[in-house]
Amino acid sequence: MKVVLIDDTPEIAELLTFALRDRGYEVFASGFTGDLTTLLDDQQADALVLDCTAFEMSEALFDSVRGDDERATLPIVIVSDTPEKADASLRKRHAQHVLLIPKPFTGSQIARALDELLRASERTPNPEPRIPNP
Repeated sequence: MKVVLIDDTPEIAELLTFALRDRGYEVFASGFTGDLTTLLDDQQADALVLDCTAFEMSEALFDSVRGDDERATLPIVIVSDTPEKADASLRKRHAQHVLLIPKPFTGSQIARALDELLRASERTPNPEPRIPNP
C-alpha cells in the first residue's frame, strides 16, 4: 500500500515515515502542497495522512482531495491538535473514510489508525469519521 504523508514539520514527517514503513507501507512524504491531487496521482496513493500545524491547512487539503470524485473514498488520517474543532468540521462536511487522531501521538498510533481505517474502508463503503480511543 502506498501512502502520501503531508507534514509541515520535517522531524515529525521522518518519525511517521519510519513508523509507517515499519508496518509495511510505502511512504512518500512531503511538506504542505497546494497541488495535492497531482501528487496523489503521481504517487498512485492508496491512502493519505495529513498532519499540518494549523488545522485549516489540513482542512484545505482535505477539501481539495474530496472535491475530486476519483478520491471521494480515499482513506485519510488527519492528525490535529484541535480534535473537537476538526471533528465538528469533518461532520459538517459529512466526511467519510476519515480517521482523526488527536495530538500528542506516536508513530505507531498513526500506523495502527491507518491499518484500522483501511480495514474499515474495505468492509464499509461509507464509514463515519471518528476519533479512536488511545
